[in-house]
Amino acid sequence: MDAVIKNFPPHTEKGEKTAETKSYMDKPVTDRPSQEEVENAVRTLLRWTGDDIAREGLVETPKRVAKAYSEMFSGYDQCPAEELGRTFEEVQGYNDMVLIKDISFHSHCEHHMVPIIGKAHVAYLPDGKVVGLSKIARVVDIFARRLQTQEAMTAQIAHVIQDVLKPRGVAVLVEAEHMCMAMRGIRKQGSVTLTTTFTGVYREDLQEQARFMTMLRDKHG
Repeated sequence: MDAVIKNFPPHTEKGEKTAETKSYMDKPVTDRPSQEEVENAVRTLLRWTGDDIAREGLVETPKRVAKAYSEMFSGYDQCPAEELGRTFEEVQGYNDMVLIKDISFHSHCEHHMVPIIGKAHVAYLPDGKVVGLSKIARVVDIFARRLQTQEAMTAQIAHVIQDVLKPRGVAVLVEAEHMCMAMRGIRKQGSVTLTTTFTGVYREDLQEQARFMTMLRDKHG
């Protein structure tokens, strides 16, 4: 199995937010076509493949594709910051790492609109408050259910957690297989790309980075 590792540091310095950072805190604003326009576009693609759009198996395909896309790209209708809005301060003095491993996701490459399938591992160091574990998984899903690059998605997950929760640090590692490599082009199945983003203490302290990576490898971590 091949692997490519990329590290993406925060886009901000000294806690300052850029326009790019703020942009993914909200729901994207899109000018969407009508249901009819979407179904006609699918029919055009079906015709372009060389198939017969009038045959029984394809008659309902445009409607099915439109419905499937509304599910697969539902992240455009959701705000990741809202998912992190409710926190808990009764943590009994706990201030060590919170790590959620193996958050499975499926996304779509923005270059070819084919699947990206993988897992995200997210950790943060609380600063007096924590968030429900399912909320972290929801944030991963929201960003995954948009057209993405793995690099951008990794950074977005880390930055929104840092910006909303304001922990002492966030660590995110994403590992995924890209169907644009497996199904087309060089057609290399099983090649996995790893991307990481670290903020705060994780960015500044290599020992904390190493502890994060060690806990990922530990079956009981």
